[in-house]
Amino acid sequence: MKALAAFETFVNRALAAVAGVALIAMMLLTVADMVLRAFGRPLAGSYEMIGWLSAVAMALALGYAQLHKGHVAIDLVVERLRPRARAAVEALTTLASLLLFVAVAWYVASYGVVLHESGSLSETLKAIVYPWVYVVAIGCAGLALALLADFVRALARAFGKGEG
Repeated sequence: MKALAAFETFVNRALAAVAGVALIAMMLLTVADMVLRAFGRPLAGSYEMIGWLSAVAMALALGYAQLHKGHVAIDLVVERLRPRARAAVEALTTLASLLLFVAVAWYVASYGVVLHESGSLSETLKAIVYPWVYVVAIGCAGLALALLADFVRALARAFGKGEG
């Protein structure tokens, strides 16, 4: 369990660092576009690039948010359960989330393959699009990894083996 937790932490921190770089790049690109627009020279394709960078920033930060429980959780009913029952419910909901995001990562990656094989290009810049789709799939896989670690921890608590 410790190896899985260490691997999950390392991967999701690395993905979050890349997400942070994408966020900074978005900011710099937006500012540059605004300044250049003032001089009548807007950056061509800035909306496309900002869109791609925002998808990267969002997707790669998913696992880090899960790692730090940075999402909204409403547990009015579950908090009244006994610790083992609460852990069992958490294990079931985490398993459902894990299966969902494994499927999302798989289908997004499959869509990237379709875009790659079809030679799909963006409208304005005529740039290849599939690498951005693969990065979103990697972000979903990072979230699935975090959910896997949470699932194992919840199972350990449900079966009385401590915090794992």
